[in-house]
Amino acid sequence: MTGLAGKTGGTEEHSRALRGRRVLITGATGGIGRATAQALAGRGADVVLLGRDPERTGAVAREIGAAGVVIADLAELEQVARAAAEYRERFGELDVLVNNAGAVFLHREETREGIERTWAVNHLASFLLTRELLPLLRRSSEGGEPARVVTVASAAHVGGRLRFGDPEFKSGYSLWAAYAQSKLANVLFARELARREPGLQSNSLHPGMVATNLGANNGGWTRHVLGLTARVSLTPEQGARASIHLAADPVGVSGAYFVGHHPVATAPQAQDDGAAARLWALSEAYVTPGTPGGLTWPEVLRRVRALPLGGEGETGESGPA
Repeated sequence: MTGLAGKTGGTEEHSRALRGRRVLITGATGGIGRATAQALAGRGADVVLLGRDPERTGAVAREIGAAGVVIADLAELEQVARAAAEYRERFGELDVLVNNAGAVFLHREETREGIERTWAVNHLASFLLTRELLPLLRRSSEGGEPARVVTVASAAHVGGRLRFGDPEFKSGYSLWAAYAQSKLANVLFARELARREPGLQSNSLHPGMVATNLGANNGGWTRHVLGLTARVSLTPEQGARASIHLAADPVGVSGAYFVGHHPVATAPQAQDDGAAARLWALSEAYVTPGTPGGLTWPEVLRRVRALPLGGEGETGESGPA
């Protein structure tokens, strides 16, 4: 085991292992994303930050010595696709992708593309970004060291159910149900990616209860409750340990779920390979405009909502969360 948390230097052995490795991290302007980026840059990796705010992302990049930035709002799939294209054109190589960005929303909101915001930011953005960068990741793996995709999930997946009939909570929305579903989707996505891409190393993780700005976009009682939990939470540097480990250290497994440096068992619904494949198909339908007929994003969304994926059935054949 390696002592990782919050170190910007690291050992010479770690530096040699990461020197020249290209890493892209989403949600890296604060919290565990920033701590992960700082640690990996300190070990010699060429870290690129993907953020929404140009000034804040640029400032963090300068502070940690990042190799560059890409600006995009991950709530909008069109911007995610554009960001992936920009990354491919500007940087051309990718060895490690850390899908770190996430959010919670007190009230149900829709993005400008008409998708429920938790589902868009926490799951679809990671799915689309990874899919669009797969050619670079596959090419990296040809060199012998497998490219890595690290997806930050949460123990909240234990309470999650995939509402295939209504993944956007058009009825019965609650912050925690929507968030738990998105975290279950993260775990299943990482598992299915490992199955589909055996040349890559794809794992998910629980960072612990971390004092971050995850709910900063909400006001009232939500921000108050999250502020209280911050008093007993891990620091971002502590919460980043699993992300750093999976991005940098010898791991030797794919499709696993980590807490700290150790793979642990997931909830039963996160081990459902049928649900993982079904989720992949649903996600593909969401993120694929320009299919026959040159569909627009709203047209894609209408078709997704018309897919015969069942009523309110969820993973494990349980009722709605």
